[in-house]
Amino acid sequence: MTLAAERLLPRETISGIGVVRRPGSGSLPPLVLLHGIGSNAESWAPTLARLDPRIEALAWDAPGYRGSEPLPVFAPHPRDYAERLAILLDALGLERVALAGHSLGALFAGSFAVLYPERVLALALLSPASGYGVTPGEPLPTSLQARIDDLERLGPEAFAAARSARLVFRPEAKPEALAGVRRAMAAVRLSGYAQAVRALGAGDLLADAARIAAPTLAAIGAEDVVTPPAGARAAYATLGRGLRFVEVADAGHALPQELPETVAGLLRDLVEAAVRPR
Repeated sequence: MTLAAERLLPRETISGIGVVRRPGSGSLPPLVLLHGIGSNAESWAPTLARLDPRIEALAWDAPGYRGSEPLPVFAPHPRDYAERLAILLDALGLERVALAGHSLGALFAGSFAVLYPERVLALALLSPASGYGVTPGEPLPTSLQARIDDLERLGPEAFAAARSARLVFRPEAKPEALAGVRRAMAAVRLSGYAQAVRALGAGDLLADAARIAAPTLAAIGAEDVVTPPAGARAAYATLGRGLRFVEVADAGHALPQELPETVAGLLRDLVEAAVRPR
């Protein structure tokens, strides 16, 4: 399946949030996918195209991304995104789901699992961002503030051109993955991206991991230089109910685009685990 075909997925706006839905037979629990900071729902398209047909899945455009309404606060916390996700799931009539987050989306997913433990059947943290634990009102670390400043200075297209290759291991060998990463990054809006950067600054995945009750899978690209494997391993070690830790060979940070077949298999295993007797 080509990238063009993968992008032809049903898209709609629900409660001010853009979503892409991949129909399934419904014989397994629904799966909800949260993208990373320089991405959007389309970043999941290669994985969605390869997902087990029993699984109904949806991916959101986080608040402030593409057509989704931004959050009404200047410096949100991951829990603000989690609360917005709860509103979306209520509108969809989804009481309990399997939940997967990639990169910054893992921070949002972890926060959701802490705030709404009864709604998360199983959780996947893919290439998880650890967060910086910045105290409210304190300035962002220089490296984080630079992301906002660079986007404002360069504009989305040049920003994506400068940063996208770093997310893909051996990008010259994965031109479609690189093109998808760059396309998504070039679609970010400054206001939504800046909010997400501030949420990354406020987040603390290790603190959340210790409070997550759901059975949880963690996966990381062995060559990830954005969120190196040590961070994912530390988060997994802190979990109360770890399902499996996977270090994926020949992959960098952009797991859902670099190796969508592998990620689709991991997510199938996650959803199957959600219905396994505990």
